[in-house]
Amino acid sequence: MKEKRNMLTKEEASTDESYGFYPFNRPIEEYIKNGVVCIDKPSGPTSHEVVVWVRKILGVNKTGHAGTLDPRVTGVLPVLIENATKLVKFLQTSGKEYVGILRLHGDVDEKKIHEVFNLFKGKIFQRPPMKSAVKKRIRIREIYYSEILEIDGRDVLFKVKTEAGTYIRKLCTDIGEVIGTGAHMQELRRIRTGVFDENSTFTLQELSDAFKIFKETGDETFLREIVKPMELSVATLKKVVVKDTAVDALCHGADLSARGICYIEENINPGDVVAIFTLKNEIVALGKALVTSDEMQKAKSGIMVETNRVIMDRGLYPKSWKTEK
Repeated sequence: MKEKRNMLTKEEASTDESYGFYPFNRPIEEYIKNGVVCIDKPSGPTSHEVVVWVRKILGVNKTGHAGTLDPRVTGVLPVLIENATKLVKFLQTSGKEYVGILRLHGDVDEKKIHEVFNLFKGKIFQRPPMKSAVKKRIRIREIYYSEILEIDGRDVLFKVKTEAGTYIRKLCTDIGEVIGTGAHMQELRRIRTGVFDENSTFTLQELSDAFKIFKETGDETFLREIVKPMELSVATLKKVVVKDTAVDALCHGADLSARGICYIEENINPGDVVAIFTLKNEIVALGKALVTSDEMQKAKSGIMVETNRVIMDRGLYPKSWKTEK
């Protein structure tokens, strides 16, 4: 069940249909260039190879993925397209969920296995494995939950949800060391990245077929089913909705002032990362809230959100701001 998210009204406003597009109604070329496709990565290729294949299938210039999966690891790999690649950094920091098999190197009482698994919850220290591309320094990562689903001899089927940047292979090794027998990660599948789960995924072949159908027949139905608007990527963020007249200034990097706001989602606090949307539900930018939702609603002037990352291209909405001389 989706959490109910209430919006506060600061100023009622309407949008001019002459500018911008409702995300699901973008013309197909714009739809693709502002889209994300969640690929069910097969075992074998690297994440980079999958991203390149998506780029070639769609005939676009730029693609990016949200979190590397090792060649043997399968599962949820969101691939962002063209303009949507501006959201890669945000998605890479989203929480991840996995199911996997840990193989112990010796026989162990099941009670002890459960006891040790329970130790690896909350914040843990972890040094990246030698084969990883990052610095091999100890860092803190959070295990939101871990659960043993089944134990079959030396094989432990588990499910875990972690902070981004947690190495599950290293987690398995560390658990094996504490148990005393040693262990390694036998199999792993990512079942969630941010808002994207296994129900969101499609194969590379399905994407290729959908694009071929579109090119040969003009039928966009299947392609639109597989490629989703990039706005879905930030569905977990608190929203601030702005007037049409504020959009172009934000696209030029301006911070969001009180006068540009129409609606604010409840429970925003200073320092929160928020998504700034148009009245058509297009994402304009990501920013840092400087005040609470209530303060935004009451404010007559002043900067409410500091713009950190502009997502929307300039020129989609008319210029309604003046440059100081």
